Amino acid sequence: MKVGIIGSGGREHAICQSLKNSKEIEKIYCFPGNAGTELIAKNIEINLDNFENLKNFSLEKKIDFLIIGPEKPLVDGLVDYLEKHNIKVFGPNKLASQLEGSKIFTKKLCENLSIPTAKFGVFFNINEAEKFLKKCNYPIVIKADGLAAGKGVYISETNEDAKMAIREIFEGKFGKAEQLLIEEFLDGEEMSFFVISDGKSYKQFGTAQDHKRVLEGDKGKNTGGMGAYSPSRLENEVLNNKIIKKIIEPTLNGLKKDNINFKGFLYAGLMVKNGEPFLIEYNVRMGDPECQTLLPKLKTDFGLLIKSCIDEKLSNTKIEWHNDRSLCIVMCSKGYPDEYKKNLELNLDNLKLNKNEFLFHAGTRLVNSKIFSNGGRVLNVVIRSSEFKLARDKALKLLKDINWENGFYRKDIGHKVITE
Repeated sequence: MKVGIIGSGGREHAICQSLKNSKEIEKIYCFPGNAGTELIAKNIEINLDNFENLKNFSLEKKIDFLIIGPEKPLVDGLVDYLEKHNIKVFGPNKLASQLEGSKIFTKKLCENLSIPTAKFGVFFNINEAEKFLKKCNYPIVIKADGLAAGKGVYISETNEDAKMAIREIFEGKFGKAEQLLIEEFLDGEEMSFFVISDGKSYKQFGTAQDHKRVLEGDKGKNTGGMGAYSPSRLENEVLNNKIIKKIIEPTLNGLKKDNINFKGFLYAGLMVKNGEPFLIEYNVRMGDPECQTLLPKLKTDFGLLIKSCIDEKLSNTKIEWHNDRSLCIVMCSKGYPDEYKKNLELNLDNLKLNKNEFLFHAGTRLVNSKIFSNGGRVLNVVIRSSEFKLARDKALKLLKDINWENGFYRKDIGHKVITE
């Protein structure tokens, strides 16, 4: 089979590597990919907003199916466009992608279906939102409605913080904003819960926990993700069943009642309080860097698994996993998530990876056989091991060996599951 991957991050490199290991995949194209994917596939420089060019290339090369990695093309309706031209795609259509594309859509769905989530209000202008603040107990959470690359969420400790958040959102920091969400702050522990669905049936696809904050101790600004580990320390059969029965199944069934079949990865960001799960938000694709921690643990042939979803035969497919731990540390460009320099060289020639050690590229590009930085999050070092501490120690050693003077990384990823 010939397959295509849309996206250029660490998630897409991990997907590319998993497809490369599939016995059925003979050719992989990445749109646009990165330096890591270029080493194992064919990178194609195409503007992801140009649906027609993607369609034409896929038809010309007789690509059997496409996997869409990032959220924006999904929310913009790329799946609908490609399927209209008889191109097979793994990912949810535009209507289903509203689960991530509009936080308010998801909150109203939760309200209608009695899915446990934080209490909330929707506001359409600055005055209305600021007036509501007078009734709030702090901290509170303020969210931009649309896509914001993981950065449109404010946890406000004071009235002044909250006013600043409201103004930044309505003044267009994350794009045009006609409404925003204010919700109560849930005090508990976060958990990322994944399922894979073919539109008719679904299966669980593991758990993870990411570290969003840029500084150690989970301090500082929100980022796209500084690292992750899998499985979540909260995972157990009782909690899994609660998540499935109270959150996942009502969501998928509620969409079906509106004639929306969800095909793709569904990622539930949860807060678990006293053993009870609450939905914080949905993502309609694999997380980044959670994907990088999960896929190396997958025993099942990933290419055949995706094909079974596209063909609506997931119920016949058994998903098997390696029974160990996985941990990912992200190396970022100095200055991230604010301003940082690009086009800085990385020397990875002497890096040696042992069994169960993985290097996934994110913001990189290959020029004349040399690797240069091309983004805020640059590399992902992932280790599978019997223990989280061993995994982190090995990851930190590899990062030290890389010794990139223009980068930084957190040394405390997984601190809640690692006792020194």
